[in-house]
Amino acid sequence: MLTNRADNLTKWLIFLGAISFLPTLFFYLVGEEGIYTITSMEMWHQNNWVQQIMYGSDNNRPPLVNWLIMPVANLIGWQHIAIAARSVSVAATLGMVGWLYWLSRKLFDDKSFALFAALAGLSLADWLLYRGWLTYTDPVFAFFTFGAMAALWGAVIEQHKGWLLASVLLASCAMLSKAFTVYIFYGTVVLVLLWQRPARKFLLSPSTLLVFALALTVPFAWFATLPQVGGRSSSMLDEIIRKLTAINTPGYFTQLAIFPFESAFRLSPAVLLAVYLLLRKRVTQPEAAPLHFNAVLLITGLSFLPYWLSPQSSIRYLLPIYPFIALVSARIIWRAGDAAKTLALRWFAGIIAFKFVFGLLLVPYYQSHFRGENYVRTAQEIMRLTVGYPLYVIDSRSVGLSIVGQIDVERWPQAPLVRPPAHWEEGFVLAPDANEVLGAVAKIYTVAGDQTFLLCRGAACKAIPAK
Repeated sequence: MLTNRADNLTKWLIFLGAISFLPTLFFYLVGEEGIYTITSMEMWHQNNWVQQIMYGSDNNRPPLVNWLIMPVANLIGWQHIAIAARSVSVAATLGMVGWLYWLSRKLFDDKSFALFAALAGLSLADWLLYRGWLTYTDPVFAFFTFGAMAALWGAVIEQHKGWLLASVLLASCAMLSKAFTVYIFYGTVVLVLLWQRPARKFLLSPSTLLVFALALTVPFAWFATLPQVGGRSSSMLDEIIRKLTAINTPGYFTQLAIFPFESAFRLSPAVLLAVYLLLRKRVTQPEAAPLHFNAVLLITGLSFLPYWLSPQSSIRYLLPIYPFIALVSARIIWRAGDAAKTLALRWFAGIIAFKFVFGLLLVPYYQSHFRGENYVRTAQEIMRLTVGYPLYVIDSRSVGLSIVGQIDVERWPQAPLVRPPAHWEEGFVLAPDANEVLGAVAKIYTVAGDQTFLLCRGAACKAIPAK
């Protein structure tokens, strides 16, 4: 009876955690979210499906996130592009929670624990409050990456080639979402599972190796369709290499010291509670599936290590292993007994309750008083002042992206803003600073401490009222 009540409570908390994402769909654009609203509108307008286009030029990023956003935006209306983009991120986040539940059932054969692990993952602070709804590529990349890792492990457990093929396809989708790093995560699972004798026989069979080889076909097919063959793959590799080699010695050692603690704090309450229980020596129940738990622990550690040691890192790069971190933490809490589970459920309920306050009160207040609504008002004023003249953009900062993203929505179905042509005689351009070569300063907008310059050429300069 106690187990049924706990399961029902866990299900309700998962449901409430899921619907807590609804208010986030209606926030104004945050940070660099404008990249995905702007590029999706440009790609749809140009009927360009293989290149991510921003301001009329190749943005050197893979397009799968845009492929997911565009049909949703076309269905609900392009004026709601931010909602469409956020919906994709939220769906990916909830999909990862689903993967976590599925993998937990496979590994530990316990429905109650699988529900608990899924709730622990959904309740991770960084995931629930921020990364899970933010329209960056990370949630979609993480969904496909963790899905590939989970499906691979499921294939090994069931000795099933269908799940193996699914894992390869998911890994390919992850690469088309963001980067080659999916293969590092995926390869880590292969490496760890190879230490298990039954898994080794399955993973090294000729048919399995043939399926693994298919992982190269999707990226190759996409690169082959690009106008500049090889350029995109090299730029993606260059980005990874830059992050691994750009070392600032004092800052690097500071990061080495801080990164694990920062990660634990951002991934509370599950991680901090698990650490607390370990330090208090309250984890007294033996592990029922030590082979699988040790494998999860090793995969998590090996996947965490490169981002801890990397000179340029961010916790968002760990998003594909958030479910593994939650799984380890949940398993430790689970083995600490009923009192620890009850305490954890209270903390999970508390952070979900805070999420509603966060989404319904705190963020709307911040966006209406500090940063968010003022970008929309600025965009509308720029459109009013520049009506009848060409308007261009060269500002790719977050403030510029938010303003341009709104202008593109207001202009639709007209073409989104692009960079100015090589030779232009009159019009306006949005720029991050004053540039006499580009044009005279027509107006300066100060929004939340950031300055955006409206420059002009020719007769357009006379259209701006004198100060």
